[in-house]
Amino acid sequence: MSKPFRFKQFSLQQQRSAMKVGTDGVLLGAWTSVDHDPQSILDIGAGTGLVALMLAQRCGAELIDAIELDEEAYEECVENFENSPWGDRLFCYHAGLDEFVDEMDETYDLICCNPPYFEPHSGKGTGDQTRDEARMKARHFDSLPFAELLECCARLLSEKGQCSFVIPYLAEEEFLAIAAENKLSPLKICRVKGRADTALVRSLLTLSFRKEEVFEEELVIEKERHIYTDDYRRLTGDFYLKM
Repeated sequence: MSKPFRFKQFSLQQQRSAMKVGTDGVLLGAWTSVDHDPQSILDIGAGTGLVALMLAQRCGAELIDAIELDEEAYEECVENFENSPWGDRLFCYHAGLDEFVDEMDETYDLICCNPPYFEPHSGKGTGDQTRDEARMKARHFDSLPFAELLECCARLLSEKGQCSFVIPYLAEEEFLAIAAENKLSPLKICRVKGRADTALVRSLLTLSFRKEEVFEEELVIEKERHIYTDDYRRLTGDFYLKM
């Protein structure tokens, strides 16, 4: 059994989940605003439970739900929730988003999602066909199209709620156009570069039903390989052991 991924206040088992702990999830969990004091949170496509656990560390929301379709990832997420300091506030549903939204009458003050968006044959295989197929599905855009995701978020979001996402920078314009069709407007946008001299790779977006002036910023992760910028250290310093 591989060792768990250890953060300052919790650890994650991730050997069975198709998607391992990665920078995208950490960025989303650390950057997402909780300033509006959300009392109910939903993490869509929870994987190991990383984003939900980060939000549990950051705020006192009484209810933090997560949904995960893959059975192996779901079981691991439940284990990670139960072994965390916030197990009484965290609950994972084994369900797809379409099934969940049809059965859920309540709304959430905060919704987060690190949606799938890679092409199905990107990345190297692990040598385990079943695991490779699970990883491919977890990363593939077709398994949760942006239009379906945003329509469901609009149905599940409370009137004063916010929803946050991490997506490829090149998909930002399309994503915001689909969001507008669902009456969701951007509040905050953070565009992310690996290093200052490289292209933008990710967009962190916060949307709501309110139309306000958009706060825009840029984040550079590294000065050079494994040498992190002060901005990235400030953002993730409450989580990474060696940050």
